[in-house]
This record gives sequence, C-alpha cells and structure tokens, in this order.
Amino acid sequence: MTPQEVIKFAKDNDVKVVDVRFTDFMGTWQHFTVPASDLTEDFFEAGRGFDGSSIRGWQNIEASDMIIIPDAKTAKIDPFFKDKTLVVLADVADPITGGKYNKDPRYIAMKAEAYLKSTGIGDTSFFGPEPEFFIFDDVRFNSGPNFAFYQLDSCEAAWNSGREENPNLGYKIRHKEGYFPLPPADKFQDIRNEMMMTLESLGIVMECQHHEVATAGQCEIDMQFNTLLEMADQLCWYKYVLKNVAYKHGYSVTFMPKPLFGDNGSGMHVHASIWKDGKPLFAGDKYAGMSEMGLYAIGGILKHARAICAFTNPITNSYKRLVPGYEAPINLAYSSRNRSASIRIPMYNSSPKAKRLEFRTPDPSCNGYLAFSAILMAMLDGIQNKIDPGQPMDKNIYDLPPEELALIPSAPGDLEEALNALKADHEFLLKGDVFTKEVIDTWISYKMEKEVSAVRSRPHPHEFFLYYDI
Repeated sequence: MTPQEVIKFAKDNDVKVVDVRFTDFMGTWQHFTVPASDLTEDFFEAGRGFDGSSIRGWQNIEASDMIIIPDAKTAKIDPFFKDKTLVVLADVADPITGGKYNKDPRYIAMKAEAYLKSTGIGDTSFFGPEPEFFIFDDVRFNSGPNFAFYQLDSCEAAWNSGREENPNLGYKIRHKEGYFPLPPADKFQDIRNEMMMTLESLGIVMECQHHEVATAGQCEIDMQFNTLLEMADQLCWYKYVLKNVAYKHGYSVTFMPKPLFGDNGSGMHVHASIWKDGKPLFAGDKYAGMSEMGLYAIGGILKHARAICAFTNPITNSYKRLVPGYEAPINLAYSSRNRSASIRIPMYNSSPKAKRLEFRTPDPSCNGYLAFSAILMAMLDGIQNKIDPGQPMDKNIYDLPPEELALIPSAPGDLEEALNALKADHEFLLKGDVFTKEVIDTWISYKMEKEVSAVRSRPHPHEFFLYYDI
C-alpha cells in the first residue's frame, strides 16, 4: 500500500491507534504507539525521533538521536490488541544525513537484495525457514551471585507420567517420540491451528503445522517461502503471533534452541534459492538435479559456514544443540535427502521451481534479516568464485568411523568460536556495503561482552553436582 492507501485503509477499518515497530540489532521487535490522528503523509515522510542509545548495540549517548521512518507497504491490523491497531514496520535513519542506518537489520536485508541484483547473477532470492519451538506450561529461572536455576514444565512431558494430576490420564510423549502423534498425546493441535490461522489472517501464506520430535510441547509451523526481506519481516510476525497466542491460553513459547537436556533441540532449517527473470537458477543436470550455479552456492555456504554461524546460531545456547554425536547438523557437507549433512538438497518435488538447497544448521534464535543476508552473501561468493563444494556425502555421517568423520569439517563448538570465525572471515559480507565493518565489529564485541563472557564467568549448576565434594 501507498501512504495514501494506508490512511484510507485505517479510516475504513476504524483504526484507533498506530503501532510502529522496528527490529533492534539482536533481532527483537521494539515499538511505540501514536493516535490514529497522527497517520498523515508527513508521518511516512518525516517519521518520528527516538533515542538510539537505548537500543542494544546502536548509538553512543552523544549521538543518540535517530529517526524511525514507517514503511507503508508493511501495514497490517494487529490481531491481539483491544483497540483496533494498525501496525507498520519501520526503517531507521540518521537525522543529520537522512540516510538509512547501517546497523538497522532491515536495511542490511535491503542492501543484500540490492547487491544480488547488482551482480547480474539473479534478481530475487527466496527463503523458506522452518522454525521449531517449545510450548511450556510453566517457566521459572533466576541467576544471582550465589545461586542459579531454571525449571520448565509441560503437560505433555515424559517426566510427568507419575505426577499427581487428579487424575493423571497418561498420554505423555516419550523422549524423542514426539514426531506427528495424534491427540490426546499431542495437546497443542488447537493452539497450533489458531497460531497458523492468525498468521494467515495477516496475509502470511502457511504450509503446515505439526508436533515435533521432543517431548514437552516441541512444535513446528511452516510458512511458504518468500523473498529475503519479506520473509525476515514475516519471521518477526511469526514469533510475535506464536508467543501471544500461547500467552492468551496460559502457555509460554520459547525459540531457545536447547531448553531441555537429553532431547532434541529446536532448529530452523533454511531453504534458499536464487531466481532471475522469473526462472529458478538452481535447477539443472548436475548432482541431485542441481545446476552448476546451485552447487557453487552450496560451496560458498560450506566455505563460510563457520563465520555464518555467528549470525545463524547467535547465542550461547545455540551450541548446546550443535553437539557432536547427536542429530544436530554440525557436519559441513552436502547431500540429497540425507539429513545428517548440514546442507540437504530436498527431493520431494521434481519441478525446477522447487529446486533449492536446505541449510540445516541455523536455529530460530537468529535475527532473520542478518541470518538470511549472510546466507545469501555466502551463496553469491560461492557463485562468483566458482567454489567447488566437493563430493556429496551420501552416507549416514553419524555412522562413519572416527578416522573418516575427522576429515569432515564441522560447525563451531561454541559462540566464541563462531565469533572468532567471523572475525577471520567476513570479507564476503562486506561486498556491496551490505554488512559494514562497523556492523561486524559491533556484533562481535557485543556478543563477546554481553553473552560469551557473561555465561563463561558464572558457575554452572551442574558443576556443583560434579565438583562440590572435590
């Protein structure tokens, strides 16, 4: 919609207030609200000022003034607020130069799409993430100088098979046996349907919903693929809708990759492809029906995967999921159909339009704008430099003998390792000024100080179990 169309739409729908949302550096939606009377063409041109120094990783206090510029094309009616609320996503600008802000994740995604077009390789990149998540009944945690704990609970959880529930009717989901069970074992069918239909009401095309492998309410709801920027916008809506639908019913949703010990974590497999003039570029006559360009794109991801993980797996908890010897996709290899490799070439559909790669290492804690942009930049680097991905790995990597497994590179073992990989390998991200050096440096320093060091310096509860009587 144009600004004029949004103004008319708001009047026609009796909108009372306008909620302006933008994404902070780490990927969390922030917002402020203005009365509907403020919805004028000037609102879309001049925007509103705000304090950029209060946003994580952004401005210093001596240069804190920033401007929010609403994007009329993103206008939607919020499905949760009591008063009719129009939501518009916004971009961030510098009040002095008027230019868009380099640390605005949405702007980085815009630049990635523009850079793709500038290369002449393609004009559109499609992304289809598959975010997994947990629905919990009860969530408690705290951390202090002399204590730390967390405790999660779920009506589905295997550990509650003997709980006094007056009555306990059984039907708990055993560890690693949560894939596709029917109710009454699956307790969240109606809630997932509501989540999916709410997303549909926002114009987001959905594919399916189902229970996932882990006990204790692990689920997945899939969106149909979309362009990079629009899918990153949709991922923000996705997290917002799922959390609020769950909250309405007295539940809590988390996108932490590994909230439970001893069961599957939550990943976000990302399907990606590049098109030009309405034609898919990854379909061809090479391995698994891929084109040479598609294989080069895979080569780019494999080459830069350890650095990409700093954006696709951006929290310390990400690496509780990426553990050797389990089902997590840590092995930097590619294959068709093979889910033990970090890159899979799906074989469900023989249509050239369906030909894509699936990067299985990412998780849903990521900032979609940054993660999708980093993946695109790695694919483009692979295509530009004709990076050979090597031979496909069609064996079950989990069953390989140790000497053969040692020859396959793996994802980083922790966040610090991923950040060090990004520090050493980020030139491909700087092309087209998509990721600036300031963005890279700020990301690394913020993550190291606020997350890596903060977690590393605290005693872990399990250390008391292991060492208290030493």
